[in-house]
Formats: sequence, structure tokens, C-alpha cells
Amino acid sequence: MTYAESGVDIFKAEKAIEGLLSSIKYKRKGIGKPLGGHYAGMIEFGEYALVLCTDGVGTKVMIASELKKWDTVGIDCIAMNVNDAICVGAEPLAFVDYLAIEEPKPEITKEIGKGLEKGAELSNISIISGETASLPDLIKGFDLAGTCLAYVKKDKIVIGNKIKPKDIIIGLSSSGIHSNGYSLVRKIIKRSGFCYNDKFPDGLYPGKTIGEIILTPTTIYVKEIVELLKKVDVHGIAHITGAGLWNLPRLNEKVKYVINNPLEPQSIFRFLQKYGNIDDREMYQTFNMGMGLAIVLSEKDVEKSMKILKKYSKSDVKIVGKIEKGAGVEFKKLGLKYSD
Repeated sequence: MTYAESGVDIFKAEKAIEGLLSSIKYKRKGIGKPLGGHYAGMIEFGEYALVLCTDGVGTKVMIASELKKWDTVGIDCIAMNVNDAICVGAEPLAFVDYLAIEEPKPEITKEIGKGLEKGAELSNISIISGETASLPDLIKGFDLAGTCLAYVKKDKIVIGNKIKPKDIIIGLSSSGIHSNGYSLVRKIIKRSGFCYNDKFPDGLYPGKTIGEIILTPTTIYVKEIVELLKKVDVHGIAHITGAGLWNLPRLNEKVKYVINNPLEPQSIFRFLQKYGNIDDREMYQTFNMGMGLAIVLSEKDVEKSMKILKKYSKSDVKIVGKIEKGAGVEFKKLGLKYSD
């Protein structure tokens, strides 16, 4: 199986986005003028850049509804946003959520709120507003998205322009699938004849159900990255989301990202690969495969950075690769190369 066969073609999506952007050309001047960005957009605000990004949970919410377990998708919603904001060197400040729902039910919205509250606490942000829309003709179940506001001093912006050959790539482990690739995940479960309430097969997660593992919330990396940015000149930060290793060239397309010592993918990925009959190339361009965040920095800053990250992060921290001359991404262990 492939992600495209499940209904999500990342390359078609890129073309569609190009079409959308080609129609949006107006730009404000003066205070508030755009300053660019990659994972998040930035605008001029005196000595600071204000940072905005928006994202949702995707079809993971369908699994939450099937299991009637809604208390973690709020964490996912905030995580997908704040993890993008930190990629430009910004500290998240505030969040607004958007809940589109077929029929507003307090027993559902209260549980969603619990996750949003936990995500806010883990990110050290305030949820300052939101919108709930009842859309029975449009929505079946619900959809959850949000927008994050962050800030960074303009001389501290991280956009990847400093990345150069011999830089080192440090990886932070994910908690599992996070919130990407769920159209493919759901197809694999369905075609394989499993149910989300089934005990996890092959002895991979003793005592756990498939649904419990699949709903594991997205890791939030704010605390460790904010601390790192205070003390180290970070050259690039990549949130590894949908499209997997393809996220790395978003930082700087003029260098090659060589992964030669990868983090070990969690067992959930072995399960998906086996029962979906998916090849390695497709897995690494669809899922995070165990690495939720990648940090690029100078070799001289590696030891200091590792100490900071290990002190403040609950994730596994590991040197996973380096920057070389060239372009694209090379995953040496499996002989995979990704390039335009």
C-alpha cells in the first residue's frame, strides 16, 4: 500500500498548494509586513517577528470517535502547531482553536477541552479564544484545528540559511505516529481485518489495544527547544510530519541531509509496514519513523546541545546524521535517496 492509494498524494498536494499561493499576492507594508518563514510565517513587529502557524489533527479524530476517547486529540492539535512555531526559533505564546462538529455534545467537547488544556500546559501557552461551529450538513463527527501565535527577536530567527556542510543533525524521538498518515493507517487496519479494540498482535505492546497505541498523542518539543535556543546558535529545526524525511530540505534546499545513524522506529511502524505491505521508501516519506524533530547545528555545539536536550527533553536524543554538499536526503542504512 501507499499513502497515495489511501487517498493522500503528497506530490499532488504540493501542486495544489502552488496553485493556491499563485492567487495570493497582496502583501502588507510597514509594521506587520511579511518576513517569510517555512514551517511558520513571520511578520514585522518592531525588534521582534510575530509568528503564526495553523494546523489540525486530521483523520486521527475519526479513530478517537470510534473509540469514544477524545481526551488526547487536543494535545495533538496544539502539538502540531507549537512544534511548527519553534522551527523558526520562536517561543509559542497563545493559541486559538477551531472545532467544527456535526452535533455539539458536552460529553465530547469537555473531553476535547481536557486535551487542549494539557497541550497548553506542556507548551506553556494560553488558549485565549476559539470557535465552535455546528455544521451538520458539512461535517460528520468533528474536525479540530487551531492557530498558534509565537514570537522571536529578529536577530534570532532560525530559517536554515546558516546550514552548511559538516553541520550535525540531532534527532529527537517521536512518541509514535503523531498526527500524520492516518488515512493510510486507517486503510491498513480495515484491510487487515483488525479492530481498534483488538489486543495488539505479534506481542509488540503487551496488554495494549491497537487503538490505545494509535491514539498516543504527539510529542511537544517546546521546553527543550526554547532552552536550547537561549544558549546555542541553532542553524535549522525541522518538525518531521507528513512526508517524513522530505521535511528536511524545507530548511535549506542547497545542501544534502545524510541520515547515517537513525533513531529506531517504534514497533507501531513495524506493524503498519508488515500489515500494509509497505516498502521502506514509502514508510520514510509518509511517517516520522521514530524521529519527531531534527535539529541542525555546528559540530562545535554538539556536546553542549546534547547536554541541554537530555536535561530538558523526555525524548530520546541522538546524533542521527550530518550535512554534506549536494541536495536532497540520503538514508544510508536502507540505501534510500530522496531528491526533486
